[in-house]
Amino acid sequence: MFPASVDRFRELLQIPTVSHADETLIDPEPFDRFHAALERLYPRLHGVLEREVIAGHSLLYRWAGSASGEPLVLMAHIDVVPVVDDEWDRPAFDAEIVGEGEDAEIHARGAIDDKGSLVAILEAVEQLVIDGFTPVRDVYLAFGHNEETAGDGAQEIVRVLQGRGIRPGLVLDEGGAVVDGVIPGVTVSTAMVGVAERGVMTVLLTAREGGGHASTPPAVPATARLARAIDRLHRHPFPTRLAPPVRAMFTTIAPHAPQPLRWVFSNLGLLGPALAAAFPRLGPEMNAMVRTTAVATQLSGAPGENVLATTARAAVNIRLLTGDTVDGAAARVRRIIADPAVEIEVRHGSDPSKVSPWKGEAWLRIAQAVADGLGEQIVTTPYIQLGASDSRWFTAISDHVYRFTPFHLTRAERDALHSHNERIRVAVWLRGIGFYRELLRGS
Repeated sequence: MFPASVDRFRELLQIPTVSHADETLIDPEPFDRFHAALERLYPRLHGVLEREVIAGHSLLYRWAGSASGEPLVLMAHIDVVPVVDDEWDRPAFDAEIVGEGEDAEIHARGAIDDKGSLVAILEAVEQLVIDGFTPVRDVYLAFGHNEETAGDGAQEIVRVLQGRGIRPGLVLDEGGAVVDGVIPGVTVSTAMVGVAERGVMTVLLTAREGGGHASTPPAVPATARLARAIDRLHRHPFPTRLAPPVRAMFTTIAPHAPQPLRWVFSNLGLLGPALAAAFPRLGPEMNAMVRTTAVATQLSGAPGENVLATTARAAVNIRLLTGDTVDGAAARVRRIIADPAVEIEVRHGSDPSKVSPWKGEAWLRIAQAVADGLGEQIVTTPYIQLGASDSRWFTAISDHVYRFTPFHLTRAERDALHSHNERIRVAVWLRGIGFYRELLRGS
């Protein structure tokens, strides 16, 4: 019923290559099994491409080109996030096919994030090797093993390439997808290609007190002081603005928007601030596109329900819009909380990535692969990637780093990432292979 590529995809999805923030919890055996399965399932690829194992379980392949020139790097990651079994309708690592025909779906952790891309890349390369194709310029496949946590696998791959003097002309990692209706009023399908990604930082808020019995609380216990600090951050969000890649997105979409939106998108110099101010009302994705976001994600207090907390803590996750910085965001957090009794510590942080151009050869290669592999009716547009990826490390060795997952995804499918019931339609995944095949042909 389905081609053999689907069976290979399902087999690799069934290997639980789960990463954990606490790396002592990671089981290396599934990663070893995954490596072995790749060699067995893609023999022609492994007969032609050179393979290196880096940082324990990351993989770097080199497909030698017929001439010199700046190489292409295709990225994906091997690891997946943990699952809560009881939340899933079907076992997360069974890779069960549900439905038939165009509606058939593969339900599995990693179906989209990110084994969908990884296996689609392997399928495209394997078939091209079988066809006798040789790229003009070198092609590298860079598969990190811990993107969901430390990301040091990809960092080590960058160090290896940098040490060899390799400067890629195009790097493509996971990112935006082909979507419908993300931009209000725009009905044309859009390929959202990330030309930059937001920075990420964690701020730890700590309030302390003497402790004691909960029956005799002080006027402002540590938990209340902490809650007030969090509430102040919530009630005073970062200001909205249109960063250059977002302006470029609206400019690209403008010809496909109905009036009066076409006029609005074409006059951002005048209407940009008003448009940015309106977008947070249209949902979390639109809000994250026009401002730095901050949200408390972890809370801790007393060890018992009848004990006053001597230390109350909150971790605040901040995603930095292009143009903002870790130092600037930390200063704003201190200013908004305005309480010297709340300790504010930046646990870790990285500024937003460099912005890659949405003109020139590298960009045109992606847009052409979208048209040839996914459909000429799809509009390729730049945007800011809302989450972090391993691609940020590659900006040290390339000026052309992009983030795009070549699958046509619904809102429900996108919402399942890092959640339960992650899934991808079989027909959508198969078309994604075509995108990579066309991109490789243009290498």
